[in-house]
Order: sequence, then C-alpha cells, then structure tokens
Amino acid sequence: MRQMYESDLYGGKNPTWHEEDAPWKAAQIERMIKKNHVSHERICEVGCGTGEILLTLEKAFPTARLSGYEISPEAFSRASRKETNQTKFYLGDLLAESGLTFDLLLAIDVIEHVEDYISFIKSLKAFGTLKIFHIPLDLSAQSLLRAWPISELRRNVGHIHYFFKQSALETLEDCGYEIIDHCYTASRLELPNQAFTSRLMRFPRRLMFAANADFAVRLLGGYSLLVLAK
Repeated sequence: MRQMYESDLYGGKNPTWHEEDAPWKAAQIERMIKKNHVSHERICEVGCGTGEILLTLEKAFPTARLSGYEISPEAFSRASRKETNQTKFYLGDLLAESGLTFDLLLAIDVIEHVEDYISFIKSLKAFGTLKIFHIPLDLSAQSLLRAWPISELRRNVGHIHYFFKQSALETLEDCGYEIIDHCYTASRLELPNQAFTSRLMRFPRRLMFAANADFAVRLLGGYSLLVLAK
C-alpha cells in the first residue's frame, strides 16, 4: 500500500489530506501531554501528512521544536510551504534516519496503513522516549455485520489492518511497549465532514458509551484509541 501515498492516488481520493481533522486530533494529543506532564521540547510526527497537527501543536507548546516526516511528495510539498522557525518537515522515512531521538514521537492514524506494522512499531522505539499512538478502532459488531464500512476504509483511505481496543493495546505490549495511559476518542462523533450514517449514530453511541464505554465501542464502534506508551 505504500505506493498509494508515494503516488498521487491518496491525494486524489482525499484532496484535503484530512487537514480539517487536525485541530481535533491536536487537541486530543495536547490533553494527553498535559495530563501526564510529558516532556515536549522535541516532538516528532511520523506520517505527518500536510503538517497541520504539528502546526496546531506549535500554538499550544510555543517552546517546542517540532519535526514531521512524510513519504508522500504531495503531502510534503503542502507541508513544506507552511514551515516555521519551530516546525520543520522532511520528505522521507523516519526509520531510515540514524542518530535521531525525540522527547515525544507521534504516530497518529498511521499503523493501520503500514504493511509490516509490527516491525514498524518496534522500530519506532529507538526514536523517542515516549510515544503517542492514535489508532482507529475499526472492528466492532456493527462494522462486521455491515462489512462495507471496512471495505470503504480499505479502498478510500488505505486501512489494511483493523483493531479493537484489546488488540491495539496488546499489539503495543507485544512490541515491547509499556502502556502509560490510554483513552477513547470520539472520532466518528466529533470529527467534521462525517457521513450521514455516522451522524445518525451519534446519539445512540453517546447514550450507550455513557452507560458502558467498552461495550458501546465493541458493539457500535465510532471511537478511536489514544495511547501514551514508552
């Protein structure tokens, strides 16, 4: 699937590169950083897209130095035009670099796109003291029964691996990480430009989530998992 990002295929299907989602995602990351008093002087995002998450975080953490790595020439071109004194972007694979370490490494909606995601997750360990992962929880009872939502994710945004909460956390632990904190994020309920079916499901998802969060996510989906690990 790597060719989907190195060519213009992904941008053709997703012309905004999901820039409209960046403020919401950055807010989740900011909250996790502040809650756990995470050192953030040097932040790096792998698979940074057009850079909007990092540029939003720059406003929240004005003393931080932020770096973004992206393998898509199209996304990098858009990001590079927005560089600041604090935030720099690089076209290339972070894992091919040597001698780089950061206080915090971000992998936001990335691992589900990577063919050998186990090796990828293990390799990230060397590049940061702490990591924040944001992982879509695509597997739920309703997504399996309907089937087409998962097919659409594969076809339109390149998800080739699918997780539920336990499989996501256990994958990170199997790769040698210690989970420090994790929480659900209401991705399908709060992100802009959601499909009609997602908007229709907001109320039942919120209602059931308030009663039993784990059961609601396993049954109805609509949430992602934010994980702080080391």
